[in-house]
Amino acid sequence: MVSTGEVEPRRDDRVRGLMVVAVMAAVMWMVEIVDVLAGDLDSAGIRPRDPEGLVGIVAAPFLHGGFGHLFGNTIPFVVLGAVIALSGLVRVVSVTAIVALVGGLGVWLVAPATTLHIGASGVVFGFITYLIARGLWSRRALHLVVGVVVLFVYGGTLAFGFVPTPGVSWQGHAFGALGGVIAAWALDRRRD
Repeated sequence: MVSTGEVEPRRDDRVRGLMVVAVMAAVMWMVEIVDVLAGDLDSAGIRPRDPEGLVGIVAAPFLHGGFGHLFGNTIPFVVLGAVIALSGLVRVVSVTAIVALVGGLGVWLVAPATTLHIGASGVVFGFITYLIARGLWSRRALHLVVGVVVLFVYGGTLAFGFVPTPGVSWQGHAFGALGGVIAAWALDRRRD
């Protein structure tokens, strides 16, 4: 057997990774409840090319335009995040950070100046492309199989997410997806 240098995470590391995903989802729900009760938290989203809008790169994934929007993002966020978390705490935190940073900066640089971007869908799209691209970079059979399954389940969502639709940040989807590919390249490429 050839060693790839990748260390299999211990069970407690996987549990910590799963807990981070669960806590992030819980924070999204708490923020939406506060937003409904107190109002106007969504204004902290990404506002393109506005220096104050840079705060949205961190805040936007936790902000949603109502419970329907939040519910639509929660299920794939938790499912895909849990799959990534099975590789450990550092992996899920690293992927999430790379996707959020690349996705958020891309939106901030490219989206129309008068728009506001909120929601975790950019992170979800990043998780999708990370899991698909991971197998291509790592060349591990399990990663390839997971990537094919993710492509089968979420391929339609991925394709239609890039179609410009009023009120939907296709830029967030596109740059989040780019962040997922960058995360796979940075974290999983074989260094033969």
